[in-house]
Amino acid sequence: MSVLDIKDLHVSVEDKEILKGINLTIKTGETHALMGPNGNGKSTLLSTIMGHPKYTVTSGSITLDGEDVLAMSVDERARKGLFLGMQYPEAIPGVTNSDFLRAAINARREEPMKLFQFIRKLDSAIDELQMDENLAHRYLNEGFSGGEKKRNEILQMKLLNPKFALLDEIDSGLDVDALKIVSDAINNMKSDELGLVIVSHYDRLYELVKPTHVHVLVDGKIVVDGGYEIAERINKEGFEWVKELGVELKEEQDENIKGVPSMLGTCAAKVVTDESQN
Repeated sequence: MSVLDIKDLHVSVEDKEILKGINLTIKTGETHALMGPNGNGKSTLLSTIMGHPKYTVTSGSITLDGEDVLAMSVDERARKGLFLGMQYPEAIPGVTNSDFLRAAINARREEPMKLFQFIRKLDSAIDELQMDENLAHRYLNEGFSGGEKKRNEILQMKLLNPKFALLDEIDSGLDVDALKIVSDAINNMKSDELGLVIVSHYDRLYELVKPTHVHVLVDGKIVVDGGYEIAERINKEGFEWVKELGVELKEEQDENIKGVPSMLGTCAAKVVTDESQN
């Protein structure tokens, strides 16, 4: 069993604090749903775990099996078994989908996967996701529809076989049939060796991929923890009932990154102050 542990995590973007003390423990074999109004920190949390350079960790920690994730570069995080299914996957002209996938797989292996073994795995995953087989030979996400991009994220997840998959609105852009195909693929990957963290605004995904744990984020804090019954209540009543717990629903913050590519270049850095060095 592997453990991804987040303690008292505070994260800012351009001096604006977005996450205000997140505590969350995720174990392999579990499926966690992050729910909450738009702009309250869900995507920020996933991007910070993976290492988006736009986000600055001002205090707190993220560890994977006791190792300091914040000290790792993005590629190190990926090699350790973290995977982010992006909300807005970027197109990379000049790099074919198959070359990208093979390079990503081999980066996590001591010996490169043999070509024919890779082709068999790729063809099997493409068939399961009912994708156009020609997508493997096209440039990564270039000219892909929104639904094709999201299926391609799950294709990457299947081939990389991570310890923890962070899925950020992986269902947006999918029609009903495609959502069922993607959900079936995720469920087929579920095991004691995989931990899932899912962000979605649609109850349908949580009906198909049932979470074992549900967390509600409001104003950068987890205000409610529970099981699937929390998702069911939100589907029926929205988030207004959270006010009964003495929580004030905040206006939507500008959590999205505008004009900044979603590609991960350097790790989310933890700020070291003069005070912390003493």
